[in-house]
Amino acid sequence: MFALLFGAVSLLYATVGQAGGTAFLALMALASFPSNEMRPTALLLNIVAASYSTWLFNRGSLVDWVKLRPLLFASLPTALAGGFIVLDERLYKTVTGLVLLLAAAILALRRAHDGEADRPPPFWGAVSIGAAVGFVSGLTGVGGGVFFAPLLIALQWASPKQTAALSAPFILANSVVGLAGAMYAGQTPAADTWLFTLAVFGGAMIGTIVGLRWVSQTMTRHVLAVILGAAGAQLLFF
Repeated sequence: MFALLFGAVSLLYATVGQAGGTAFLALMALASFPSNEMRPTALLLNIVAASYSTWLFNRGSLVDWVKLRPLLFASLPTALAGGFIVLDERLYKTVTGLVLLLAAAILALRRAHDGEADRPPPFWGAVSIGAAVGFVSGLTGVGGGVFFAPLLIALQWASPKQTAALSAPFILANSVVGLAGAMYAGQTPAADTWLFTLAVFGGAMIGTIVGLRWVSQTMTRHVLAVILGAAGAQLLFF
């Protein structure tokens, strides 16, 4: 039953080009998973979800690798560094709770700029944002896409559709190196992760196709914002 919730989250997130790391953490927080299992489990599920989305977007020639390169290369070392850091349980839950609340606010409040032209990202701006998002990704297990995507849109560096295509490989690469760092630090995914991965992969397949063709992103973002806000509050206050 719990695996189906992971699959549903993956489906919802995939419709907007995300893997679901923040919501995976939210579900595990609400289910009182041990903190040393939450981060590696979320990162592994990110890899599963983002792998399919990356393949599909790349097959459709939707990924602008030139634009992504400085953002991605700057993020990988910091994601690995964040993965090496193991916070004590109270601090981890506080940091992750704040990240979830911030992610909820971004999802709820961000605005699209469909009618405005994209601007090429300045090199040092791209490097700074890539490094910061990568570190948060490795440290908490969120994957980084929930911050990466709204920043690209707010800065007018990519259209909403292109942002979805850029987010998937960004999340994939950062989750791989973040998981490597977390496992090197002695953390391992939950025992039932293999079951969660099957549900997440199925959800990502359906969600990516639906997102490319039919679904409105507005309702999905607001539903997910409520989930993330509730989980963040649960980690911080209960």
